[in-house]
Amino acid sequence: MTDSFAQLPPPPYYAVVFSSQRREGDNGYGAASDRMVELAQQQPGFLGMESVRGEDGFGITVAYWESEEAIKAWRLHVEHTAAREQGRAQWYRHFELRIAKVERAYGWDLATGYRRPPDAKSDAAA
Repeated sequence: MTDSFAQLPPPPYYAVVFSSQRREGDNGYGAASDRMVELAQQQPGFLGMESVRGEDGFGITVAYWESEEAIKAWRLHVEHTAAREQGRAQWYRHFELRIAKVERAYGWDLATGYRRPPDAKSDAAA
């Protein structure tokens, strides 16, 4: 799990949204999840990640990537492939994966009053 927002470059970039419902028990999930985060951070094109999981086992992880090619390379990584197979066999009751191109992004922070300005394309939509 992450405890902060990903620090990302201006769009465009890609978001891989992984929503999942865990099964009962850890069964090695925690260590494998930590390893996948560590490994993803080393991959070319990885930009950042945000992740949360509730006590009921439902979680959402959003990984940000520079390109579809970087996403495909991550999908084909040997350790990631093994973790996906183990996820189906032991860890997940259900999951959904969605890939989207981020065209606009902006933000605001209560504590600092900082507002990350949108890019020119976002101005029209904001």
